[in-house]
Amino acid sequence: MSFSHIYAAFLLLSFVFPGPGADVPPETSAPAGSPRNIILMIGDGMGISQISAGIYANGNKANLEKFPVAGLQKTYPADGLITDSAAGATAIACGVKTYVGGVGVNKDSMPALSILEEAEMREMATGLVTTASVTGPTPAAFVAHVKSHDSVEEIATYFLKTAPDLIIGGGENDFTRRKTGQQNLRPEMEKKGYFVSGFQEQPLDEIVLPTQQKFAYFTAAEAPPPAAQGRDYLPRASNMATFFLEKRSGKNGFFLLVNGAQIGWGGQAQNNDYIVSEMIDFDRAVGEVLKFAERDGQTLVIVTATNETGGHAINPGARMDSLITAFTADKPTATLVPVFAYGPGAEHFRGIYENTAIYERMRQALGWEALPGK
Repeated sequence: MSFSHIYAAFLLLSFVFPGPGADVPPETSAPAGSPRNIILMIGDGMGISQISAGIYANGNKANLEKFPVAGLQKTYPADGLITDSAAGATAIACGVKTYVGGVGVNKDSMPALSILEEAEMREMATGLVTTASVTGPTPAAFVAHVKSHDSVEEIATYFLKTAPDLIIGGGENDFTRRKTGQQNLRPEMEKKGYFVSGFQEQPLDEIVLPTQQKFAYFTAAEAPPPAAQGRDYLPRASNMATFFLEKRSGKNGFFLLVNGAQIGWGGQAQNNDYIVSEMIDFDRAVGEVLKFAERDGQTLVIVTATNETGGHAINPGARMDSLITAFTADKPTATLVPVFAYGPGAEHFRGIYENTAIYERMRQALGWEALPGK
């Protein structure tokens, strides 16, 4: 049986055969003080040193300083100590440890239900915004179930199955200029009710969001450029996403993923300037999200990372306006990474815990009952 057939069977059982022990969410009412919405912001490769560099280079200030609750999460995967974005995001999205490279699957390569998928099952609006391709490891872990993060064209097909209300990011070619299977998925997306546009058609800031339709916007044919080369859509797209999902969510609320993917790319390149520019851009997006959460009063905002990348350090001799940095690696490391929380339910995120606990604590904050086997 093919992996896609296994996934299809998984969804069929989830939706059609609710019996005892099935992964169908029970009807629950959120306890008093629970959030209506969750906005999860993931900075790939973002450790404490990267955050420190971003703060110091930004005049010793950051929107992250506004979060009243902070914790630390252990990033290790199922098959060792050093993780990657795919395994780290899967732990956060699905509450299971998996092997390096696995996307939305457990250590045995079986599909694992993500919190975004469960939110959809509960008729919440959902969305994702990323500075990478939307088929990249972190956003993919919330939408797809594949054995390897390299299977980007297979990941693209899952956007027709999971179908978040809003999709903003790069990777258009994985949908429209495919080398395998159906050549162009855009007509299928439009049949699914999406208004689809992209950077070649009109700038994102000129679009009037069609809140009666789902919305997909491709910011690049492949990976978007770095912030230092002019990419500036993440803060604006984060603001647009909160407006759009609030309009579409009705009484059920929404779940939004915002992914600052290129902080980790700066670590891979061992380039502190790259890290700093991405950190500042990501923090601006944090600021836009916090404006919405402060106004709304019913939104839990969580900021964390899949892992730290590069073994980044700020060394002796550095000054606030002249950082001296060094790296121990050009890959992910095993250091713990921070978790920040703001809004109703933030208290769940204090302490030191496994990365899978973020998934569990989001569900607890929403008042959802534990699923069997998790």
